[in-house]
This record gives sequence, C-alpha cells and structure tokens, in this order.
Amino acid sequence: MGLTNASTGRGALEKELRINKTTPKDKIIALGGNPNVGKSTVFNNLTGLNQHTGNWPGKTVTNAQGNYSYKNNNFILVDIPGTYSLMSNSVDEEVARDFICFGNPDTTVIVVDATCLERNLNLVLQTLEITSKVVVCVNLMDEAKRKGISINLRELSKQLGVPVVGTSAVKAKSLDELMDTVLNVATNKNTPGIINIVYEESIENAISKVENIVKLKLQNKLNSRWAALKLIDGDKTLLSSISKYLNFDLTKEDEIMKQVYEVRTLLESQGIDSDAFRDKIVSQLVRTAEKIGSSVVSVKNKNYNDMDRKIDKYLTSKKFGIPIMILLLSVIFWITITGANIPSKIIADALFWVEARLTDFFTWVGTPVWVDGLLVKGMYRTLAWVVAVMLPPMAIFFPLFTLLEDLGYLPRVAFNLDNYFKKACACGKQSLTMCMGFGCNAAAIIGCRIIDSPRERLIAIITNNFVPCNGRFPTLIAVITMFFAGIIVGPFQSVISTLILTGVIVLGVVMTLILSKVLSKTILKGIPSTFTLELPPYRKPQVGKVIVRSIFDRTLFVLGRAVVVAAPAGIVIWVMANIHIGNLSILTHCANFFDPFARLIGLDGYILMAFILGFPANEIVVPIIIMSYMSAGSMLELSSLDQLKSLLISNGWTWLTAICVMLFSLMHWPCATTCLTIKKETQSFKWTMVSFLVPTITGVVICFIVASTVRMIGLI
Repeated sequence: MGLTNASTGRGALEKELRINKTTPKDKIIALGGNPNVGKSTVFNNLTGLNQHTGNWPGKTVTNAQGNYSYKNNNFILVDIPGTYSLMSNSVDEEVARDFICFGNPDTTVIVVDATCLERNLNLVLQTLEITSKVVVCVNLMDEAKRKGISINLRELSKQLGVPVVGTSAVKAKSLDELMDTVLNVATNKNTPGIINIVYEESIENAISKVENIVKLKLQNKLNSRWAALKLIDGDKTLLSSISKYLNFDLTKEDEIMKQVYEVRTLLESQGIDSDAFRDKIVSQLVRTAEKIGSSVVSVKNKNYNDMDRKIDKYLTSKKFGIPIMILLLSVIFWITITGANIPSKIIADALFWVEARLTDFFTWVGTPVWVDGLLVKGMYRTLAWVVAVMLPPMAIFFPLFTLLEDLGYLPRVAFNLDNYFKKACACGKQSLTMCMGFGCNAAAIIGCRIIDSPRERLIAIITNNFVPCNGRFPTLIAVITMFFAGIIVGPFQSVISTLILTGVIVLGVVMTLILSKVLSKTILKGIPSTFTLELPPYRKPQVGKVIVRSIFDRTLFVLGRAVVVAAPAGIVIWVMANIHIGNLSILTHCANFFDPFARLIGLDGYILMAFILGFPANEIVVPIIIMSYMSAGSMLELSSLDQLKSLLISNGWTWLTAICVMLFSLMHWPCATTCLTIKKETQSFKWTMVSFLVPTITGVVICFIVASTVRMIGLI
C-alpha cells in the first residue's frame, strides 16, 4: 500500500491541526512534558504574542501553536498536552502520542522539572521509544539550585543518548542554548545512539518476532520496535491512529496479526497475560528512570521539601484544609467586590458619556427617535452595562485565581475535595473547573477538558452552573447588601456581604455534589475514575506575566463572547419595552403571564422576565427589573442601593423575595454564552438541553419549597 506525505503522516496532521507553514524550510517542534514543569513558560517566552490556540479535531483537548524566529530559521512550536505518560490511558496521552508519532516533528522537546527529575524521566523514556529526534530540557534549574539539587547534565545526556539542556524558563536568555540545540537536532540527519530499554528475555523475544514483520510493512513510517510492543500490548487506540494517519490498517494484515496472537499465546503460557505484560513494561521504565536519576542527581540538603510539607500539613489536612480553602475564597471575593466598585463606576461613566454623544449625533443627523432607541438605548446601553459590570470583577478575579494556580495551591484544592467528589461518583478534577466557574461558567466549561472520562466530564459540565459567575455576583451582592448586610453601617458592611456571599457559594458547592451524585446514579451511571494528582512544589508566582496572561487569555476572551451575545439581546429588550399592545408593553404582558407561576416560587412576573431576558448576560438582570418597575423604555440604574431598596419594597419585595431571588440566581439556566460553549464542547444539543434544564428545575423546586415552607409556618 502506498503511503504519500500529502495524505498521511505529517501532511495529514498538519492539515488537521491547521499548521500554517510559510516556507517548506519551517521547522515543526513538538513541546511536551509533565504538568507543572514550566512547559507553558518555555512556550510563551519563545513565541510571545506569535501564537494561537485551537481545538484538536475530534478531541476536547486544546493545543497551542506559535512561531519563533532564530538564526534565520522559523520554528513552529506546537505545545502538546501536558501528560505523565504516552500509554493512551486518557485523551491527553493519546493526542500527545499521536502528534509525536504521526506529526513527524523535526524535533520533540520534552521539558522536565529539575527538582523531581526521576519522576519526569518516565515520559522521556517513553518518547525515546518512539523517536530519536529528542531534546531534553531540564527546566527550573534555578529552583533546583536553591534547594541544593545539582544535576550532571552531561552524564544525563550520555545515558539517554540525546542532547540535554538546562534552563530557567523565566529567564528568556537561558533559552538560547535550548534553541541552538533544537536547531542542531532539527537539521541533523544522523540519528544519535539513544538509550535502549531492555525488557526481560521473554518479552524481548516476543518484540523481536513481531518487529521483523512490522518493519517491512510500515516502511520506516513508525518506530517498528515500539509499534511491535504496542501491538502485543493490544493498544487499540494506536491501531486506530495508524489507520487514520498512515492509511494502513494493521488488523487486516494477516501475517502480522497471526504473529501477534502467537507471541501473546506464548507469553500467556509463561504466566504473562495482558495486564502482567503492561505491568512489566511500566516497571522496567520506572526502574530505568530510577537508575538514571540516582546516577545524575545529587542532593546536598535532603530536607529541601520540608517547608512544603509543613505548609501542606495544614492546607491539605482534614481539619484545616476546607476551612482555609473557604477563607481564601472569601478573601478573593472580598478583594473582587471592594476592588471592582470604583473601576466599574469609572467605566460606566465613560461608556454612558459616549452614549450621550451618540444620542447627540443621531439627533444632529435627524434620524427617527426609534433608531436612537434601538441602537443606543437598546443595544449600546446593554453592551455598556455588560462591559462595566463584567470587566472589573473579571480583571480582578482571574489574575487572583491564576496567581493561586501559579503558586501551586489549586492542586491542593482538588486534593481537599477529591474525596467528596469520589463519594458523588465524580472526578476530583471537577473542583478545579468549579473554581474557574467563579470567574465565568463558559471558561469553566472549556476547562472541563482536563477531565479524562467522558461521563465525568459531562457531570462537571452539567453541574458547573451551580457555581455563580461574576455576572451573577452583582445581583447577589446587591440583594445581600440591601436586605441582610444593610443593618451594618461602615467598613464592616463589605465583610458581612462577603461572608453571606461565601455562604451562598458553599450552598452552590453542596448542590454541585448532590446533583453530581444524582446524575451518576441515573442518566450518567458509572464508577469514578482514578487520576494522578500531583502536589507540585510551591513556587513564587510571576505576577506580571500572570496578570497579562489572565487578562488576555481569560478576561478579554470571555468578555468578547458575552458582548457578541448581549448586543442582539439589547435590541430585543428595547423592542419588548417600547412596543405596546393596548395600553401595556409586550414586556408587561409577558410579566403578567408569568406572574402566577413566579409567585409560587417566591418571585413575581417582572423578576422572572428579567431572568429570562437576562439569558444573554446575567449582568443585565437588575437593570431590567428596575426598568420594568419604573415603566421605563430602556434599562436604568438608580444612584444608590437605598433608592433601589425603596423601589423594590414599594413593588412588593420582602426578605422572602430577596432569598428566593438569591436562590434562583444561584440555581437557574446557564447564560447564552455558556450554552453555546456547552454545545461546542459536547457537540450535542441533547446534553446542552440537559445542562439547561437540570439547574433550572432544581432552582424552581428549591425556591418553591422555601417559599411554601415560609408561608405555611406563617413567617410572612
């Protein structure tokens, strides 16, 4: 069977990944490594702003590609998923393996952590079984030196048989030697004498028998020894990938499959079944990594991790772990709440000044009043509210969240909550996606890609909306301040608001666990999967880069999506408020229609309509309520919370209404941006609807129970 570069191998993967080569001389570099080794720092420092992110077709995994020019050569860096192994136990591992195997990169750079080299060598050894065009980048050398760890890089290179370069990726200059080495490997046609992993005799004999046949069939398109090993192992995902990228179905090669079955039978007769075979392979890799690690690493201070352990003694303990986590969450909320007020006002004043100028312009050119109403009072004012309300909290929350991530605390959050999610038959990684939901549920849905199990990923997606995003914070904070924290005057009011808000968040976490359990016992039955949870060493965060990365990669990205959805919503809201049927606007007719049902769940028709019209962006719920109560034709905001409280009370609000609004805000349908993201991530309208209905039904039921109970016992 003929194998052409246009339709297979590198050509197929380049087309699939949309790698745009400006010239045939461009060098493609795969950048791999374990999580938390500084791989992204290497990538970002090399590529700068010359990068973009996209989806791996057919996979819910993100890759990043970037260009880097060095010594008149253009390198295309592909940041493959961070993974601990290439044995295709997860989507990340499969994607990383496929790019190394079939993307045929000119060089594969594996980034390892100098402070825990032995553990990282496992991935290096697996990569060397696939390709010899490898450069090992021993990163965090500065941190290793600070901890008294020294590594003999020359000896490591000798034992591995490939170039080894030490770097401190935070210092861009240290990457020059790395790129010199990468350039040399990419342009050198000679294959170095890499390390050969030698397994026990029976396995070596089996590999040799299969390799002799595979080598003839694959025509050097893939490492024949490694392919033989995987065929004996029975790796179905590899067979699928070979068929996809090399246009070659090994399962239809009778000679190969006959030999595979024969050696499997022989191994089983020697007591080596499929599970034992894989165990022996993994064990040999681990022993080899230990042997190399012990020979090249020397540690002056054996207790260099004592400080981390002392900190973890409290941060991950059963007694203090959860309380400290809640306290840190409260501090972040308090900083976000108090810090966002002033910039929100400044942005709002600026945007509404522009609105006034736009109105003046339309008046000057003599356009009809409805044009100004539709485009300015409707669309522009909605966009202005969304930007003014969303941007400051996200610009504060996302950097704080990223700082905790950079510091190494977020894996501790997963560790603390792992047992609870396990009891809910879900994945502990869901706690990380839950944390991201505090900034934006749409971003958190994308973050669910880190969960390997499709079942558990769906559970995380469906329940993520029980974590309130920053778009729902204004509603929650306003209601809490007016009806509950308002009794305290002075600086402590923000503290009380934060504590109550934290209580609401904890309720959302509890509901997440309960619904995860319900889903795992009904429509998404299954056993919770296991995953490797690494507690990386604490590191000094790179504050400047964290702020820039979180602003551009998260804040502006999410804001852009919200703006796209909110623009047409503003037009719809204005039309409903200004077109009358009889003496009442369409908005009022709709509110009257929903009012009986809304009263059952402790709300009223206008409140429920505000949540419905707030579907494109939760930030506009309160302005719509104000507009409805004041019978205005466009969204409004009062100058103080006291005025707003008086308006709400005069329209029938009680403390029960306030509680039900908070509960419904916490538990109702995802916004339009989140729904679009769910549809994109799941590729399913069915699961998008389930994600819409589960929180909505839960919110209606909870509000009905609370409202009915309070009324039944006569508290109101």
